[in-house]
Amino acid sequence: MANNEAPLALTAQMVREGIRRLLVLSGEAAWCRTQALRLREQLPGDWLWVGQEAPVAPGCTPQALQTLLGREFHHAIFDALTGFDAAAFAALSGTLRAGSWLVLLTPDWHEWEQLPDADSLRWSDTPQPIPGPNFIHRLKRIIGDDPETLHRRQHQPFSWPTRSPRPDWRPATGEPQPEQTTILQQLEQMPPGVAAVTAARGRGKSALAGQLISRIDGAAIVTAPAKAATEVLARFAGDRFRFIAPDALLAGEESADWLIVDEAAALPAPLLYRLATRFPRTLLTTTVQGYEGTGRGFLLKFCARFPQLRHFSLHRPVRWAAGCPLEKAISDALALDDDTFALAPQGEVTIAAFSQTAWRTLPEVPLAAWRLLSGAHYRTSPLDLRRMMDAPGQFFLQAAAGERAAGALWLVAEGGLSAPLSRAVWAGYRRPRGNLVAQSLAAHGGDPLAATLTGRRISRIAVHPARQREGTGRWLVAEACLHAAGCDYLSVSFGYTPELWRFWQRCGFTLVRMGNHREASSGCYTAMALYPLSEAGARLAQREHRRLRRDAPVLARWNGEAIPVEPLEEAGLDDEDWLALAGFAFAHRPLLTSTGCLSRLLDGCPLVLPALRGRLQEQVSEARLCAALQIAGRKALLVVQREEAARALLALDPARAQRLRECVTQWQGVH
Repeated sequence: MANNEAPLALTAQMVREGIRRLLVLSGEAAWCRTQALRLREQLPGDWLWVGQEAPVAPGCTPQALQTLLGREFHHAIFDALTGFDAAAFAALSGTLRAGSWLVLLTPDWHEWEQLPDADSLRWSDTPQPIPGPNFIHRLKRIIGDDPETLHRRQHQPFSWPTRSPRPDWRPATGEPQPEQTTILQQLEQMPPGVAAVTAARGRGKSALAGQLISRIDGAAIVTAPAKAATEVLARFAGDRFRFIAPDALLAGEESADWLIVDEAAALPAPLLYRLATRFPRTLLTTTVQGYEGTGRGFLLKFCARFPQLRHFSLHRPVRWAAGCPLEKAISDALALDDDTFALAPQGEVTIAAFSQTAWRTLPEVPLAAWRLLSGAHYRTSPLDLRRMMDAPGQFFLQAAAGERAAGALWLVAEGGLSAPLSRAVWAGYRRPRGNLVAQSLAAHGGDPLAATLTGRRISRIAVHPARQREGTGRWLVAEACLHAAGCDYLSVSFGYTPELWRFWQRCGFTLVRMGNHREASSGCYTAMALYPLSEAGARLAQREHRRLRRDAPVLARWNGEAIPVEPLEEAGLDDEDWLALAGFAFAHRPLLTSTGCLSRLLDGCPLVLPALRGRLQEQVSEARLCAALQIAGRKALLVVQREEAARALLALDPARAQRLRECVTQWQGVH
């Protein structure tokens, strides 16, 4: 068979068999793109090109691919020559119809894992791109070991293989499949409440939702992260399809018998909860393999809010045949399939540390920890896998029971900033990448040198559900302290709930900060806590805890919730207040960071100060305050508020205010 006929023949065979395959082109960028364009000319199809610069249409960047989820394409090209977006790669594979090729363009095969990866800027917290050797090494091994993946390298011979035939595939006719029929019958008879349908991509979740709309007697409203992603659902719902965006749905008063939320886990949890409780019956559909940044945490965390929730799963592929080579390749490469929560770890628990090099030397250890951590956390994505494997400053502990992971802990090194940079962060002049808690301690706390201390932040912790309430979590934290010799503290940032805080309190942590707005991802206020490991760390924890106690009454009024510390009712301004007020008045510290000291300033100042008093004492919204004071927008309002704070300080003690002004304005010069 002529070489130009071989791809046509193999593709025709794939169509008959209902499968999809991965083709890897490795070499110089110009060569890879030329080969991809030639294949595009040979084989008819959509040929969506995903890359930072698509040479032909249709095309999009990896970041824009999210808007296309729910649509279907015939063939696609993924350009990973300068960077590999693992989440986009996985998501793209889920959009491809049976009989499709996913063509992956990579640098020279031998050089790839040593080359800087532009995508690392999203997961490494480094100023410049870095290589991802552990991830790329594993990806290369999986591709190399997969007999169904085709790999063509520049300067090496290649011929299109022949494959043993598989059974012919019968594509779906549009009628419900057996699994779908069973679920539809139960949904049609469901009393008021919430149901969830979860599955890997291609199993017919969206089709099932559309079929439900077409069969029920009442009205239904569909919502989703993006309307474009509901194309399949709309096709099955027909003229009964009615879409309303999530924010518009919450803002309005529309009613219906059913609310259908497609790819529900991609929506912020508090928004999703409010939507789900607004309608008599709600159906949530979502992918559990992490393509949309979810993981099984959606079931463990969000769905647990509804004790009577009816949960259904779809297992058999609808859009391609069972055993599809592309699905297997993607699942293996990104560790998407997992039975972590189906099997309980048995036996005595032991704890040991492992490093990122274990991905090459003993890969089953970090893989088990990854599966436990990702499955237990809502909104996990392949981006987190890349961070775990190759980002600098990562530390890990695993609690093993037999050959299974009973618990895992992931820490990130933070702090150690120079004194000038820490001061610039405190004053609001700089926000370097990374250092979540270390920067917050400086930017929101009272010590301009807080970020010079070194710490390890607990990024994630998980204990297998079958081994919880045995003390494993506290043991992991205790071991983390022993492995953090030379650091000043351990830290943790979490969405505050009384249950979570009780755990960290039992572990010995001191609460040092409570946020003043709810996070979109959790619907909770952010809390931060420290476990001191040095004298400097203990002083920092004590100082910030005392500051939180002083600010607690103001924060409680602002948040509308009690702050879990004993309030310290101290009137008047201390030295720390004066410095923080100077940071607000003469530098760039945020208003809400300064609510405590500003409130104490207003209590002791006879000046009118309408912009500050209106926002902090009367809690007038920024929009209404701008209208009342005839100020053109939020930025202009903040300028006025800073001017009012400066006027108040100068009225109280002109010499001290001027001295502090000169001090904090000098801190912006760091580069």
